[in-house]
Amino acid sequence: MDLNTKQPISLTAIVPVLHEADIDLFLCDLVEQTKHREMEIIVVDGDPEGSTIGRISKAQTTWPAIKKITASRGRALQQNAGAAMARGDVLLFLHADTRLPRDFHGLIVETLAQGFSGGAFDLHIDSSHPLIKLISKIASFRSRITKIPYGDQAIFLKKELFNRIHGFDEIPLMEDIALMQKIKKSGEPFKILPQKVSTSARRWINQGICWTMVRNPIIAMLYYLGVPPRILIKFY
Repeated sequence: MDLNTKQPISLTAIVPVLHEADIDLFLCDLVEQTKHREMEIIVVDGDPEGSTIGRISKAQTTWPAIKKITASRGRALQQNAGAAMARGDVLLFLHADTRLPRDFHGLIVETLAQGFSGGAFDLHIDSSHPLIKLISKIASFRSRITKIPYGDQAIFLKKELFNRIHGFDEIPLMEDIALMQKIKKSGEPFKILPQKVSTSARRWINQGICWTMVRNPIIAMLYYLGVPPRILIKFY
């Protein structure tokens, strides 16, 4: 389908999960936002036993657009597996602790109609903690300046482009940055929208706010300097 025409686009949300206790609540919110929209949802469980997809209630699975699969553990592997079976013209990579802005579907359609091949949203970390609020502002500023969003900013792009650049590099971390580097190299236009996603602060709280605040930019810097992700993962 030509995404520059006025025909409605089809959108696939790919959600990599691992031991997500609140998956049913997340899907309930997402389904509510996508009523009367053309969108499928693929939940990709990194647990071979399917512990997360097993939590999805029958009420959610009656909606035909939700598909449940398992894949090898790792966001890159899981997201590639979801993309391989996606029927949508546009892929939206969505973390299960991230909430999309109102009318995200319309915003994505509008962005593509403007000639962009993909995009992402601005970032808000959901916390009143002063340090996390600072991290949220810094992360938002960083992505707008560098035009390289992280995975929790709901990256979306045309499936044709995703396939052309061979999807996510199957590395243990930094797969989102590696994807953006390939998109930049392709020369395809990419836009970071001003509307914000809201992502949970649980990672910063569980791993230690100060430690995470220091660790993440150092790991990103080492990755840009060429340190292999298989080494960086030991510090993540």
